[in-house]
Amino acid sequence: MSSIFGDANERYIKGVRPAIEKINFLEEGLLKLSDADLKNKTEDFKKRISGGESLDDILPETFAAVRETAKRTLKQRHFDEQLVGGIVMHQGTISQMATGEGKTLTATLAAYLNAIPHAAGQKEKTVHIVTVNDYLARRDTAWMGQIYNFLGLSVGCVNSDGSFIYDPAHTSKAEDAARDETGGFKVIHEFLRPATKKEAYACDIVYGTNTEFGFDYLRDNLIADLSQVISPGRYFAIVDEVDSILIDEARTPLIISMPDAESPKLYETFSKIVPRLKENEDYNVDLKMRTAIITDDGLNKVEKILGLSNIYDEKGIRYVHHLEQALRAQALFHKDKDYVVKNSEVIIVDEFTGRLLAGRRYYEGLDQAI
Repeated sequence: MSSIFGDANERYIKGVRPAIEKINFLEEGLLKLSDADLKNKTEDFKKRISGGESLDDILPETFAAVRETAKRTLKQRHFDEQLVGGIVMHQGTISQMATGEGKTLTATLAAYLNAIPHAAGQKEKTVHIVTVNDYLARRDTAWMGQIYNFLGLSVGCVNSDGSFIYDPAHTSKAEDAARDETGGFKVIHEFLRPATKKEAYACDIVYGTNTEFGFDYLRDNLIADLSQVISPGRYFAIVDEVDSILIDEARTPLIISMPDAESPKLYETFSKIVPRLKENEDYNVDLKMRTAIITDDGLNKVEKILGLSNIYDEKGIRYVHHLEQALRAQALFHKDKDYVVKNSEVIIVDEFTGRLLAGRRYYEGLDQAI
């Protein structure tokens, strides 16, 4: 089939080759521009977009401008393969790049191009760059922010523990020089000025994690006044490690629930009862299906401890739910393997990567049961 129809990837790359050649052709002319003239390119692009030109019309020139800016700020030059990757992302498809091929730098091409409308006044057209953890969001904001800032775009960063705006004038060298007792540097937020979430979301380009973007969307749908919306636009997103975020992590839903006055007491009650039950006698565990099922003997034992004759008739499904979740927490979830406890908070460990998923919670009360 390949010998007859050819390779689909090769056909695609052949199709974008004219755009790559035009970008390379523009490089020599941009070399002669001063920093001020190169920065003014963004104003020219904004006027052309406002005048009716499409993003595809200005793609070669914007890519060439980003490449030249990267050379002047980061001392890095986009390779032709990275230009192809930028076009792929701009067109809304997936670009597979091996480790070390410069995915972070590649993303700047499509991010800058698609942020031009927002910079031109179309406030709903913010660009989101989705990373897998808070550290990468901060790192990429401070690193790639040099390119966007040079070209006159604003860059925000949304973390679970705070929000920031890229500001080259903001430094924390006094904090960076301080070492803790073990000799390690303290947390560095160099060039990241603390800001409110609403201010960060108002930037042309916003870095953050999938969970933070997701929960902020849910919170915006719970507000009573539209003036309280913090993340108004969803126009263009670049997803890093797309397989992890859209397949592995997508299996865990994002749920916001309201507090319940009675539930904490019930979790405490069943957390003391369940450890008194015996596996294979009072309950059975299926590790493959990740289930723990209480037996009739186990249910009778629980009813006796609670002083009930029939838990279903006297307390209903509410008590049974808390019992089942406490049993799952006891039998299936183990500290320092499935989760860790940090600052009195349960933090989930990603079973695929081993990363700590700060801000993520188990659903249906399992987190409280643990």
